[in-house]
Amino acid sequence: SSKISLDRVSKILNFTEEERAKRLVFHEVDLIDEGALRKVFEESPCFCACIHFAGLKAVGESSKIPLQYYHNNLTGTFILLSLLEEYSCRKFCFSSSATVYGAVDIMPITEKTPAGSGITNPYGRTKFMLEEILIDFYNSRKDWNITILRYFNPVGNHASGLIGEDPNGIPNNLMPYVSQVAVGRREFLTVFGSDYDTPDGTGVRDYIHVVDLAQGHLSAISYMDKKREETKSGGVFTFNLGTGKGYSVLEMVEAMQKACGKEIKYKIGDRRQGDIATCYSDASLAKTELGWEAKLNLDDMCRDLWSWQQKNPNGFQSE
Repeated sequence: SSKISLDRVSKILNFTEEERAKRLVFHEVDLIDEGALRKVFEESPCFCACIHFAGLKAVGESSKIPLQYYHNNLTGTFILLSLLEEYSCRKFCFSSSATVYGAVDIMPITEKTPAGSGITNPYGRTKFMLEEILIDFYNSRKDWNITILRYFNPVGNHASGLIGEDPNGIPNNLMPYVSQVAVGRREFLTVFGSDYDTPDGTGVRDYIHVVDLAQGHLSAISYMDKKREETKSGGVFTFNLGTGKGYSVLEMVEAMQKACGKEIKYKIGDRRQGDIATCYSDASLAKTELGWEAKLNLDDMCRDLWSWQQKNPNGFQSE
């Protein structure tokens, strides 16, 4: 991430300096630094809700440094929840992950699919542990509203091409790496495994445009307001967010080639520890309850990703 992104957001929204100072407030704080996080609460107006995205999130990396993942993802959330309770902010949206479902045989995955069994990596286990902890926490504090969103591989960027994903170092996720190959920052993509039980042998995932994902989180906040008004009490709610359709790695490469008009070179490598063959969701419950559904398709994802990468070949460092 980069502070430059805030300049770009201000430009997209055509903020005056006064509006920017009021609406785009940024604190650079590590959640496991309780003192620094407390200072944010002390210096800020009362928060009405919290959307929790913060955490380490690379599947492969989590198998190499598991203790860092458990410490960072769990401890940071414990500190955050404690301060939210202390400062009476009890509306909480947790960005979880489809990895909590583990290796599932039947697709698509619904919210009734058992979670927690067969998780293949520490990252996914931290997400599932936190889901269980949030339920325990709610049961001890019935006045909280908590929504857990399980989602699948965000892709794309804002259509303006002004803000986008800018990984530090080598990207851990597929599409940022693919886009860096397309723009010439990387020589080729390594496809991890070509012998999965899928149509072309490469892993299949449900990808979602990041703008749809952002709208899903806002819909969750509105939903909790609605439930509070209807029931006069709290609750814990869980939803899948996704398109309901899975795409293989090679299909994603082909779609990006279409968007950028360039060949994207790739090589086949070994399977990556912790990966599974297929994972895609049924998000119909979110449509019924939240009034949310994914509106942007694979072509939109790749078009917007390429718009960002083409305008910012070295990410925010291009500026």
